[in-house]
Amino acid sequence: MLGVPGMGIAQSELPAKAMAPPLAMAPAMAMAMAAPPSTPAPATLPAINVQAGSAAEERAAFNPVTPPQVNKSTFGLNETPQSITVVPRAVLDSQQAQSLADALRNVPGVVAQTFGRRGWDDLIIRGQVASDALFLDGLRTGANNRVAEELYGIDRVEVVKGPASLLYGQVLPGGLVNMVSKRPQASAFADADLTVGSYGLRQGTIDLGRPLSENGKAAFRLNGLVMNSDDPTDAVYFRTRHIAPSLSFDLGPRTDFTLLASYQEREYLRQQGLPLSGSVYPNVNGRLPLDRFTAEPGQKPYRAYQSRVGYALTHRFDSGWTLRQTVRRQDYTMSGQFVTNTSLAANSTSLRRGATDQAFNGATSGIDTHVQRVFATRFGTHELTLGNDYIHTEEATLQKTCTVANLNVYNPVYGSPVVCPATYRTDNVTTIRSLGVYARDQVRFGERWTVVSGLRRDQTATYTTNNLNGGYQSNPASKTTGSAAVMVEVARGVRPYVSYATSFYPNTGTDVQARLFAPESGRQWEAGVKVDLDDGATAVTLAAFDLRRRNVLQADPLNTGYNLAIGEQRTRGAELGLASDLRNGLSLFGGYAFTAGEITEDGAGAAATTVGQPLNNVARHHLTVSGRYRFSNALRGWELNAGVRGEAKRYAYGYELPGYMVGDVGVGYTADAWRAALTIRNVLDQRYYAGGLAAAVAAGNPRTVMLTVGYRYR
Repeated sequence: MLGVPGMGIAQSELPAKAMAPPLAMAPAMAMAMAAPPSTPAPATLPAINVQAGSAAEERAAFNPVTPPQVNKSTFGLNETPQSITVVPRAVLDSQQAQSLADALRNVPGVVAQTFGRRGWDDLIIRGQVASDALFLDGLRTGANNRVAEELYGIDRVEVVKGPASLLYGQVLPGGLVNMVSKRPQASAFADADLTVGSYGLRQGTIDLGRPLSENGKAAFRLNGLVMNSDDPTDAVYFRTRHIAPSLSFDLGPRTDFTLLASYQEREYLRQQGLPLSGSVYPNVNGRLPLDRFTAEPGQKPYRAYQSRVGYALTHRFDSGWTLRQTVRRQDYTMSGQFVTNTSLAANSTSLRRGATDQAFNGATSGIDTHVQRVFATRFGTHELTLGNDYIHTEEATLQKTCTVANLNVYNPVYGSPVVCPATYRTDNVTTIRSLGVYARDQVRFGERWTVVSGLRRDQTATYTTNNLNGGYQSNPASKTTGSAAVMVEVARGVRPYVSYATSFYPNTGTDVQARLFAPESGRQWEAGVKVDLDDGATAVTLAAFDLRRRNVLQADPLNTGYNLAIGEQRTRGAELGLASDLRNGLSLFGGYAFTAGEITEDGAGAAATTVGQPLNNVARHHLTVSGRYRFSNALRGWELNAGVRGEAKRYAYGYELPGYMVGDVGVGYTADAWRAALTIRNVLDQRYYAGGLAAAVAAGNPRTVMLTVGYRYR
């Protein structure tokens, strides 16, 4: 029997006797459950529309009828007064998505890979940088995003737009990305794929699982990937190894417990983009080819190793409370060299270059514990969530400033050594500890009205030790944030809403007078409407927002090398989203975003003000639409995939990037246990730039072809 998403069983199946609460429960949570109401009020659970025998269709849906549990809530997305986009596995598979950037290209208002194919996950949400706002299974991956995420181990990608500090703590106001790991299933299955493609792509994947108990609750799953690939840029390459085992236990009908682990290795030569002259600016020698490598093939490649282990626990008590706890430990190390473009010499051919040798070694431990209960009062039906979370992250950073000879970018001759000194420029250890407590109440009034409100209190401390001079800095910060929203169903499936939310993000370092910086803060007003069509098979969302980010670090105009925490950035815009599975076999996913971002305060003075300057790499117009058509009758098993994506012109560090529009096409065929898929991205081989840096521009992906042949056992 199916019950509330994420809870595993229906309320009617709960036995009379409850299990003892786990020892790891937070004290506040234990107190909450130790004093249940003497006469529990009858709980009204969210209604769920489930069609028997449709599990396979649900897995293949762009807009699953059974909503996932998102944002620590049992409310469906259509009942949530907030902009949240969920990219399901079906969309990723139809596009043969290879990276997190591929997944995020489906989300209007989100821009990824703005710094090129450099081996890291770079992204912007609603005009604000969000590269370090990555979460896995509801826990932050780390204070800094160092190792790119492996998409193959992910079941779905959730994008929460706008300030999200209430439930997640320290995040910038643009939003965050939460990835949900693949979990064990109640039935046996096995998938194996081989993929070949342009630029030497060779990839093998496996995903298999089997139940370990008769009821399927105890189960095992293992997914893994081996990938070798070159890059459209000469000399650049990527090597990835990934494995992720998971194990669920049968601890009774009231308890769900799953161990989650992963390990990955990455090796790559970093792409650094093209100089501005000869790409976005004209050059007397002509236009540079997009495959031109401006670094050194002999430089030390990046090597990264990352391991994770943790668990997800859910327990349902007799009192009506449900406890959920997620715990994870992550360790990583990464080292390598990168060569940067600085400027072209007067002859417009000789590129001056810089170089850096760097190494990062870190660990992050995180825990989130919250309890939840649905109960009725005279003021409506409540879903109350009480929780706390804690994160401890430590990172050691070593950096050397190196030198490398100039390069003739029109007639390159490689082989210049990257010369590094014996001493480090940077040798720091940074530790961040953060504890947060939060409460949220989602209230239904009658059949039409929903009100959501919550508060959070964060206490953080950042410690930095400079091993070069023995210096030590401590930067404590605390903040109360919150959110409130109202939604009303004005007609069947039509729900307008309005919301307000705030965010908190600590700044590090000091100003020229050794004063600690106040933390960043963000706030956003949002108004929108969510529409369900065709009995929920089609979801349309429309939202308009006004977002402000305060205390942004800006360069001190009077003291070189120091910052001031007085800046303000503002983004305003509107977004249209669509997810649909039509009855004729056509599925659609994507949307359009209008984003206007600018600096509204900089502290630089009238002579060098940047007030009114557009935010870097933020286009006013962003379009992304993907479609899949599955044939029936004589052509049953065949499917066609296609999509378009593009951005208008963008400002980047004083220059302008032209707009672009590219198209993708694909075809797939499934017969019994076999499947084949062919995908062509940027089918017309459009030349475009994905983003810009201060002295370089990142080339977009040219035409690429991928062919996958796979075996499915069900």
